[in-house]
Amino acid sequence: MSRIGNKPIPVLSGVTVTVNGSDVSVQGKNGTLSITTRPEVSVAVDKDANQVVVSRINDTSIAKAMHGLTRALINNMVIGVTEGYKKELEVVGSGWNAQLKGRIVELKVGFADIRKVEVPMGVDVKIDGGTKLTITGPDKQLVGQCAAAIRSHRKPEPYNGKGIKYSDEHIIRKQGKAFAGGG
Repeated sequence: MSRIGNKPIPVLSGVTVTVNGSDVSVQGKNGTLSITTRPEVSVAVDKDANQVVVSRINDTSIAKAMHGLTRALINNMVIGVTEGYKKELEVVGSGWNAQLKGRIVELKVGFADIRKVEVPMGVDVKIDGGTKLTITGPDKQLVGQCAAAIRSHRKPEPYNGKGIKYSDEHIIRKQGKAFAGGG
């Protein structure tokens, strides 16, 4: 039995949840998000208790898996349209920086060329001082995917600590090869 799937999702004030067959739409101050649910689960809105309830049709293994997943996705949508999601990145390296030109982030991270990452619609990127990037938006998956795409151009390396890292990420540093001397 799915413990997460059985928890009802509270609908906060200012949020509207609409269920139309297998389509679930959540609307709030940060925009509108929607998903199409699998046929193994059903979603119902309880207007009196101000909550959304996800239930599964049968007890097959795929239905059990989709039960908790669907509940988590809808909960993430409710949080996204009220509070939104944020990822912070830091560019670490001498002379390395990032610039925002329209909807494209240009990265100068030690390569001969400038790496370009297109920012998807629904995601906002702010750059502070050329080295601190803040990625915000209502869709948790899109925010995380955009941050991962930017980070993938130069992941942090353990010897010098240079690269693009999450602001709360700790890089475990390694000691380089010592000079051997004789021989």
